[in-house]
Amino acid sequence: MALPTSSTRPFGTMLTAMVTPFSPDGAVDLDAAVTLARHLVDGGHDGLVLNGTTGESPTTHAPEKAELVRAVVDAVGDRAVIVAGAGSNDTDHSIRMAEQSAAAGAHGLLVVSPYYSRPSQEGIVQHTTAIADSTDLPVMVYDIPGRSGVRLTSETYERLAGHDKIVAVKDATGDVYAAAQNIARTGLAWYSGDDALYLPFLAHGAVGLVSVVGHVVGRELVEIGQAFQAGDHARATSLFVSIVPVIDAVMGGGFGVVMIKSALVDLGLIPDGHLRLPQVGATQAEAEAVRAALRAVGLLDGSASL
Repeated sequence: MALPTSSTRPFGTMLTAMVTPFSPDGAVDLDAAVTLARHLVDGGHDGLVLNGTTGESPTTHAPEKAELVRAVVDAVGDRAVIVAGAGSNDTDHSIRMAEQSAAAGAHGLLVVSPYYSRPSQEGIVQHTTAIADSTDLPVMVYDIPGRSGVRLTSETYERLAGHDKIVAVKDATGDVYAAAQNIARTGLAWYSGDDALYLPFLAHGAVGLVSVVGHVVGRELVEIGQAFQAGDHARATSLFVSIVPVIDAVMGGGFGVVMIKSALVDLGLIPDGHLRLPQVGATQAEAEAVRAALRAVGLLDGSASL
């Protein structure tokens, strides 16, 4: 299996945190997930993140998570890195998710900071290393204080970097200068966890992106990364500006999974936009704002509407 990884880009460069498609009755639609995964990889993605927040991980269950990983790995695992979410605020539960993901064939793990309980930095270190110790898979740490209520300190990053399986960070802190400092201190591979900040993170030393809008503008994001790495910063900026309407429409309200499922249905990339409570579907106004953004970037013709 020749995967697009390196010591500096252990999970590839362009990853999307993939939605979990459901059928109208709420069951996981594995066929739709495989079709979507193939579409994304065909479009230049060299990695996918499954069972993350955008995949509605709080409301999918252990057998469903494992089945999803297995199906996507079987479909595209020879062409892309498949990273499985294995984070919660219960360390034992996280370890079980990590073990199940490894058994299902995942290539790596995404481990979010324990949310709501807001442990100490020592607690975060012990939680994360316990998960890392539970399998042979490489780990991407996910720092998202807006959801978790706690942010990793520089000292915590340095300690985690000393673990041989903890190799990368998905940074959704919005603090690009701190990222540059932590990259220099730790040598960890840094991935922007915020579509809107992809270019600034690249400029501060990040190696890639874990995206939501990559579901629909993945080719452009791939080209942005390639242009930046080639030194063509003007082209990278021009491409980024061209997809701003989609970033604003999908991520601007804070309900990324809701808006991106609406977009995917409009584009015919998933057959149904069902979400599990507490997530609810986009309002008519929100759905039309997403359509307007898709039209603005040439992905949808003017006739598509409710």
